Amino acid sequence: MSPPRKVIVTCAVTGSIHTPSMSPHLPVTAQEIADAAVGAAEAGAAIVHLHAREPRDGKPTQSPAAFREFVGEIKRRSDAVVNLTTGGAPTMTVQERMQPALQLQPEVASLNMGSMNFGLYPMLDRYREFRHAWEPEFLASTRDTVFKNTFADIEFVLRAGTANGTRFEFECYDTAHLYNLAHFLDRKLATPPLFVQTVFGILGGIGTHADDVAHMKRTADRLFGKDYVWSVLGAGRSQMPIAATSAAQGGNVRVGLEDSLWDGPGQLARSNADQVHRVRGILEGLGLAVATPDEARAMLQLKGRANVGF
Repeated sequence: MSPPRKVIVTCAVTGSIHTPSMSPHLPVTAQEIADAAVGAAEAGAAIVHLHAREPRDGKPTQSPAAFREFVGEIKRRSDAVVNLTTGGAPTMTVQERMQPALQLQPEVASLNMGSMNFGLYPMLDRYREFRHAWEPEFLASTRDTVFKNTFADIEFVLRAGTANGTRFEFECYDTAHLYNLAHFLDRKLATPPLFVQTVFGILGGIGTHADDVAHMKRTADRLFGKDYVWSVLGAGRSQMPIAATSAAQGGNVRVGLEDSLWDGPGQLARSNADQVHRVRGILEGLGLAVATPDEARAMLQLKGRANVGF
């Protein structure tokens, strides 16, 4: 009997787009983020995807100093692959968004593969109480927000990160983003194996139907053949169904409180580790096994934890 296929589990620990008051369990301070990342790694996440926040009001920040407060501790306490965002928030310039990855030189950094509408304003219909005044104002502003990721922006991030040996989690929210990635692959600015994170359920991107998942995989198969590693994330309540659909088709998975605050209908996840445990149960129920950090490093051809800047 052949050994079970290994699945890379990424955990997105705390995002820039979810507001702290939506869940008391969302990590905000550096210590909370470090503890949450280590807990996710202990639960089985091979990769931890990280944003930073201002402790005083929960606002997203791309200050490298803010990231330094937790990345070193995560490295000391776990073997997980550290993946830093270059997405930040739609209000930031690409130069600002790139600074943590540029200065800290992680093994992996995320990269959004196209400009898009990024509609979060429907959350205003589901939540009535907010801790900070900026939160409802920010959500409302996404009615008229384009998250800018032009070809020039993407090229800037690719060139700057590749010079440091950082590889990328290519976040593709729609079919066109896969074609954008193929464009950069043709120009040899993106190099295989491509870590393609297909994103489902953000208003402005592709939906969450099983046909949408199949369509994105078919397109990626046609464009990249054997030169990519496929992973998925489903936003909100679609997180676990999308993960199960992908895993059954040979994919890898991303969970975490950045993407969904929930651990079942009406039940807030108490930690990122809760979601990792849940998806691990799904994977093992399908006869699969979670990849260790070093197995993920081998699959993605990463430079190794000894070669980062923290």
